Amino acid sequence: MAPGTPQTLIICEDEVARLQEEQEKQERLERERREQEEMERLEAKDQERREDELNEVRHLLEENQVAVKRWLADTREKAKWDRFMLCDGRPDPSQTQEVNTYISLWRDDPEVDAVPALQQCSLALQLIEALEEEHEEVQEEERQGLLEHIHCLQELVHHKHLLIAQEVLNHAGSKVDIETGNMATVVRDDHVTLCVWANLNKNPRFKGFQFEEVGVAFELPKPLALSDVALRILHTRYDHLSPHARLTALGGRPLSSSTLALPHRDMRLSPGMLFNPQSAGSVLSDRSSRTRPVEEPEDQKQTQMEASEEVPAEPEEPDIVEAVDVATVDLQRYTPLGGVFYCDVFRLPPQATLARGWSLRQVLERGLEALPYPEESSETQPDTSPEAPEPVGLSLTVPDYVLLLKAPNVAIWDPTAIQWTTAGVSGVSYEADQARVSFKMGSFRAFVLLQETYCLLPLEAWTLQPLGPDSARLRVTSALITLSITVKGHQCMLQVEQEGVLSHLQGQWMGCGALRKAMANAGVNLFVNEHTDRYIRSCGKVGTDPLSEHTAYEQMALQASAVAFSWSQWNARCGGEHMVVQACEHHGPALVPGGPWSLYLLGAQRSQKLQMTEESPAFSAEISPDTEFHSTFLHTLRDDLSPEGGAMTKTSHFLFVDTVQSLLCATRLLNYC
Repeated sequence: MAPGTPQTLIICEDEVARLQEEQEKQERLERERREQEEMERLEAKDQERREDELNEVRHLLEENQVAVKRWLADTREKAKWDRFMLCDGRPDPSQTQEVNTYISLWRDDPEVDAVPALQQCSLALQLIEALEEEHEEVQEEERQGLLEHIHCLQELVHHKHLLIAQEVLNHAGSKVDIETGNMATVVRDDHVTLCVWANLNKNPRFKGFQFEEVGVAFELPKPLALSDVALRILHTRYDHLSPHARLTALGGRPLSSSTLALPHRDMRLSPGMLFNPQSAGSVLSDRSSRTRPVEEPEDQKQTQMEASEEVPAEPEEPDIVEAVDVATVDLQRYTPLGGVFYCDVFRLPPQATLARGWSLRQVLERGLEALPYPEESSETQPDTSPEAPEPVGLSLTVPDYVLLLKAPNVAIWDPTAIQWTTAGVSGVSYEADQARVSFKMGSFRAFVLLQETYCLLPLEAWTLQPLGPDSARLRVTSALITLSITVKGHQCMLQVEQEGVLSHLQGQWMGCGALRKAMANAGVNLFVNEHTDRYIRSCGKVGTDPLSEHTAYEQMALQASAVAFSWSQWNARCGGEHMVVQACEHHGPALVPGGPWSLYLLGAQRSQKLQMTEESPAFSAEISPDTEFHSTFLHTLRDDLSPEGGAMTKTSHFLFVDTVQSLLCATRLLNYC
């Protein structure tokens, strides 16, 4: 066959394709060989300096921890001295005899006038807070005595509030409202709001009343409209009941000592009275005076470098607790917000009468007498029965110091089970534009508003940006709200990107622990604990070593003065053994531009800068050219830092580092975003 025929051309093209394929194969093998050699060189270099890098980070963290502990000890001593110098009548919480004397003297104090009595209660509440702080610091054997003092003071405060209401009702006839013929008054301070109403007119057409100045209203059941009754609604900004419910859920035992012994004439006060087991506040009675759950201390900020060298076996993914229709409130899933509302009905005390210029009033030794409603015989009837008692209607404006992110639930106190329950609550409605909650309950009980504890999780995005020396801002975005926490030294400040909310918190500088507590109490909870995984699915990080995650937060905090960090979509797609975070050097308060961000892969054994970007079509663990492996995230970041940035991170104040680390460990951004 002559050369140049089609068959000859086909043979030549096949040969060329074969040779080209063979050449490409050789080139690929050569490239893979060089890459393998380079990887082996980088790994060998990493192994050579591994011990030195681990020791350096360990030394930095230990140095910071020692400085923080010294500062905390000095701060506590100064606080004790400042408290001693106040001379405001409060005893030293660390001195048992002083606390006992204070309780004994106040218990016997006959003061019942509203203003001075509430001032005394306010001092007692401050003492309770001091005792709780002391409880966290002392040894285990000293805690029982502090708990007994705390519970004793809580009982006494509640009792004093009842005596104030009793004094108001004793003189109800002298404060009759001309329009309604009844008496209504409000007494309040920074801690409590006391609303008292007396049915002096006994109008059969009476339906309800609203305390305009505090936004609380009630609907009185018809059987009570013609009775000599009085209603008390006590709103406390604090919550002394839920800790007992939490302890009950954990199987806590009663206190070993007896409860507070009140004067004999007051022993029958109810239903707000603590010693009546059917009262709203009876959680603090003999049957339910139980130790408060011991708060778990914050994670000890210890270096985890050595422990993180071992990669643990991947754990099983935890089961998520599904919402079920049960009456008892799960206080891990739900958080009471806005304090506790105590709603009680009493028989109206005898009123004064005028006779020949004298004002005469019968004084009852038993004090206020609870009016059972409904009667025990009718209380056992099912709610669907035609003879079921008429419920109590209530509505209230949500306190402005909490933020409801969803329509709330309502729970009432069950003094027998020592738990919050939704049984007996019906017709709950929420007007978001007016921040008003309305509902009905079958009897007069204490009640709370509930919000899902982890309604902000998982987060949608977050950034941690340096603002200058020892200053940074953590900004987080959830499906419901965007907020930021600015850190300056050891102080934090919350800012919510929603106008007109949480004015008492926004712009206020406070310690990290105080801010976390205040945010949780206000319904803006970003923080996780050992129970969170039962209710919130993490972002695919089930297999992540907790020690590796903690180590990452430690080293991010060390660099936070000059390095910005951000979430990455690849963190949820890189597998459970690793974490991916964006980072870049940044100075000043201006927003980080989009270009400088780089991706970093963090693992138990080493960290590396990735070649891929946030916009890459697929995940790849390929290391960025001209970079090296490191045993620590800190040294990986240092490779890209300018001399100015490196100097700034080396001079970071230990309190700033500790505060940033505390925020990161409390939020666990690499696991819940």
